[in-house]
Amino acid sequence: MTHPADGTPASVPALPYGTPDTPRLAVRGEARLEADPEIARIAVTISARGTDRSAALTDLTRRNEQALTLLKTYGDALEKLETGTFSLTPQLTEKGRHERIRAYHGRVTHTATLNDFTTLGELTTRLADLDLTRVDGPWWALRPDSPAHRAARTQAVHEAVQRAREYAEAVGARLDALLEIADLGAENAAPTAAPAMRSVAGYGGASQETAPALDLEPQRQTVYAHVNARFTMTRPAL
Repeated sequence: MTHPADGTPASVPALPYGTPDTPRLAVRGEARLEADPEIARIAVTISARGTDRSAALTDLTRRNEQALTLLKTYGDALEKLETGTFSLTPQLTEKGRHERIRAYHGRVTHTATLNDFTTLGELTTRLADLDLTRVDGPWWALRPDSPAHRAARTQAVHEAVQRAREYAEAVGARLDALLEIADLGAENAAPTAAPAMRSVAGYGGASQETAPALDLEPQRQTVYAHVNARFTMTRPAL
């Protein structure tokens, strides 16, 4: 093929569907696995309120320190502890000609990641037993480098090869070469809160020593993997 202007060779576009002697075959491989969770996350929100700003901040600091101290007593079971948000908000009067501050609301939120589920129920109960402390969760999850992700990806590729081989055999051919594998994503399902506990708010009055531990059942995680694969195969025997 030559260029119409000067006679120089022009590039020949690749045939998207192969040739009669070397047909192309495109398939999709999928995998869906279930695995036990590896970590659990809980959100701990500590609050304080008072008519005096300094007093509200002092109370919030004290309660926050109590919650952090309790969390850190769980040692290696506490894999990660992160502070999310902090706020100290004045609350204005709703009526009157002049705006006045009638109270201050303080709040700080932490996210704790735990890897030992045997202590999770006890920890959530003890946290919720603290004054003006709210606990949300747990949210079960797999780690990003969990072997479950690799297993799902491997299974998806194996399924794509098997499916392509079956298609080729159906027309009297066999697979010849792999041209491409396109990863469409291998990821864990969105973490969801287990029905055993959504949130628990503590307002004081109960003793930490006598508060019963929650019975929490880890929620199994679903891992998905999807790939597109393209092959060439030998000439079909039609």
